[in-house]
Amino acid sequence: MASFSSSTATPVAVAFLVLLIIGSSSAQLSTNFYSKSCPKLLPTVKSVVQSAISKEARMGASLLRLFFHDCFVNGCDGSILLDDTSSFTGEKRAGPNLNSARGFDVVDNIKSAVENACPGVVSCADLLAIAARDSVVTLGGPNWNVKLGRRDARTASQAAANNGIPSPTSNLNALISRFSALGLSTKDMVALSGSHTIGQARCTTFRARIYNETNIDSSFAKTRQGSCPSTAGSGDNNLAPLDLQTPAAFDNNYYKNLVSRKGLLHSDQQLFNGGSTDSIVRQYSSSPSTFTADFAAAMIKMGDISPLTGSKGEIRKNCRKLN
Repeated sequence: MASFSSSTATPVAVAFLVLLIIGSSSAQLSTNFYSKSCPKLLPTVKSVVQSAISKEARMGASLLRLFFHDCFVNGCDGSILLDDTSSFTGEKRAGPNLNSARGFDVVDNIKSAVENACPGVVSCADLLAIAARDSVVTLGGPNWNVKLGRRDARTASQAAANNGIPSPTSNLNALISRFSALGLSTKDMVALSGSHTIGQARCTTFRARIYNETNIDSSFAKTRQGSCPSTAGSGDNNLAPLDLQTPAAFDNNYYKNLVSRKGLLHSDQQLFNGGSTDSIVRQYSSSPSTFTADFAAAMIKMGDISPLTGSKGEIRKNCRKLN
């Protein structure tokens, strides 16, 4: 990185630097960003999210996951929502999203409702952030004030999605490293992994674990094998709950499962496998309030990953395509 020497700076350069500093400080996200421009934003989003989850409880996990998969690829910029075109390749067909990321139609409904309330004002990136929070709250999890003011990307990267989203086969070091690269601590990583207290996973993502791994409760493995045949290509899309106990409730049972060696994904059980994160998992398994507080704080931090603000990007009229 080039260094900046004040001794050789011209007045113009200094003025430009001051403008940069002012610009960056004024472009921070804020919880009341739309309080005047779209006062009905939050109840409008909440209503659509609650309606979608009442029709299908799994949708809460899907909306939460969309926010994760957006933020982990070049920041929280709504890039995951862009459809492929003849001249544009988006992120939806990247490995971690193909046949897996879902809820795009619900985001369309949210966008439509918000556009009716305040046309051309609210970004799709911000709608994802709000929908993630509302999904967690609707399923019994913690509430937090969502910071807003993101704008939507005009680009997307399938390669970055393939490389940036942690795999279900990741080991602990890889998980810690990936989260750290985005400014998230090991504790943030363990707390955010608690999102797997809701939702389901496809057989193809946990087949190797239930047939080949030894740090797994045998009766649990046998139960999962019942709907996930060992032969690749057979039952690949069969679903299993990430949390066997309360798959549609946002609670701390995910961590209790890990302590009992009933983590569904390899990456889940890595958090409790004789490594540096065992103590955090034990704490969350015995203290729901500690988990929910840390989860909310980590979600706010994740929402701060490289947002587009100010005049960068755009406010998409349709979340699936550029203006």
